[in-house]
Amino acid sequence: MCQHHPLCPSVEASDREAARVRSSHPEQGWTLLCNGVVLFEDTGELLPDGRIIAPRRPVAVAA
Repeated sequence: MCQHHPLCPSVEASDREAARVRSSHPEQGWTLLCNGVVLFEDTGELLPDGRIIAPRRPVAVAA
């Protein structure tokens, strides 16, 4: 998919969210990256093969 140089991180890379933005729709809460990943404003992700990455929610620390 990516034709940038250097290439955007692959879907399998741990830094896949660093790929360039292809389409941004903040009013709808999602962004499509060059590598085909859809990022949601709640930090969840939808990968091109249909896998879902759950949102990363902050963990409360006991005082």
